[in-house]
Amino acid sequence: MNKDLPVCPVETTLTLIGNKWKVLIIRDLIDGTKRFGELKKSIGSISQKVLTSNLRDMEESGLIKRKVYAEVPPRVEYSLTKTGESLKPVLNSMIKWGSDYKQNVIEQ
Repeated sequence: MNKDLPVCPVETTLTLIGNKWKVLIIRDLIDGTKRFGELKKSIGSISQKVLTSNLRDMEESGLIKRKVYAEVPPRVEYSLTKTGESLKPVLNSMIKWGSDYKQNVIEQ
């Protein structure tokens, strides 16, 4: 894990989950373990290369864990670590804020 994190806690959070793909990956893994194909299908418009890159970054940061099964073809599953699970309140706040925002836009 990178020990050269920003001093500002907000900046640290954005460094770890500051792109839409990482937030969507966390959203999907909050419900439980998923395979690569399930994540790709759920997220939709993400390329395989970008998904792989984000998963590697998140694993390195300690947000997710990757489990490889010695099968043919190989099976790989991803799940949140305890640190990753601790982001659930952050995502719940984002859900509430987004819902409130959408409702306010509709009412205008």
